[in-house]
Amino acid sequence: MTTGHGQHPSSVVTLKSAHDFDATIARIKTVLDGAGAVVFADVDQREAAELAGLDLRRTRLILFGNPKAGTPIMAANPHSALELPLRLVVWEDDTGHTHVDYRDVAQTLGPLYAIAPELLVPLQRIAGMLQSTVQ
Repeated sequence: MTTGHGQHPSSVVTLKSAHDFDATIARIKTVLDGAGAVVFADVDQREAAELAGLDLRRTRLILFGNPKAGTPIMAANPHSALELPLRLVVWEDDTGHTHVDYRDVAQTLGPLYAIAPELLVPLQRIAGMLQSTVQ
C-alpha cells in the first residue's frame, strides 16, 4: 500500500504497480475479462481535464462488473446500485510510478447497505486479483 498522496477513506486501497501506466491498464483489462467481468467504461480523466484547459496526472477511471455477482446485491438492496458497477482508478504519481485505487466492498456494501456477507464473496475476490495483476 502507498500513502502520502492525499487523504482518502479507509475503504480505499491503493496498490503500487510494478508495471508502467499503459501495461497496468492492459493487464487489469485482461484479468477482468478472464474473470468474466465487463468493462462498462474507461474514462480518461486527464484527457477530460486537458479539454477544459487544465493539467492532471495520467488518471483513468474504469467501471467494471459481473452481472452475475452484482445483480443479487442490487436485488437485496436497490440503494446498493450506487456502488455498482465497481470502479478502480489507475493513476501515475509525480515520479512516474503507477498506482491502482479500488474500494473494499466489505467496508461499504456490507455495513452501509446491510448486504449479507455471502453475497459479497464474489466481489471480495477482486482484491487478490488486482494485487496479483500489479505485481
